[in-house]
Amino acid sequence: MSVVIEPAVRDAMYAALPHLRAFAISLTGSLDRADDLVQETLLRALSNLDRFERGTNLQAWMFTILRNLFHSDYRKRRREIEDPEGAFAEKLAVMPEQGAKLDFDDMRIALTKLSPEQREAILLVGAEGLTYEEAAVVCGVVVGTIKSRVNRARNRLSELLQLDGADEIGPDRLVRAVLETRHPG
Repeated sequence: MSVVIEPAVRDAMYAALPHLRAFAISLTGSLDRADDLVQETLLRALSNLDRFERGTNLQAWMFTILRNLFHSDYRKRRREIEDPEGAFAEKLAVMPEQGAKLDFDDMRIALTKLSPEQREAILLVGAEGLTYEEAAVVCGVVVGTIKSRVNRARNRLSELLQLDGADEIGPDRLVRAVLETRHPG
């Protein structure tokens, strides 16, 4: 059976793929499981495309599908080894050789220490660029709840990463110096 999709909808679905994959990776912690989750999300979205309300945010709708699939799968996988503190996963990590990789690992570990609700909110708003309103729809809560979760997540991440100010976020002094010499002003 062939499904005919409007070009604009098809293009929006393609554009959402990298964002869906990034969100799936952050939820699952596994590239393979994330890819499976994105594939299942696409299949579910295509089979239920008639339920999508035209004029609303297709990407947010697909994020909702992905999130619901993840939580359904998570409930099924509860019988597996749980590692809420990341102790087992931390032992499996390979020590990186570059500072950016270390910073990324620090952030990844800090994210695991947030509550699932705060982690979802900060990733949807901060990493995926959804508005508070769109993230609220994806998570099925009111906008104020998302704002609160994002604020608490930011504060907790600053505490966990021992950040004192905005200068500590982003490229370090050496990288900034190189960038400034290449692109002055």
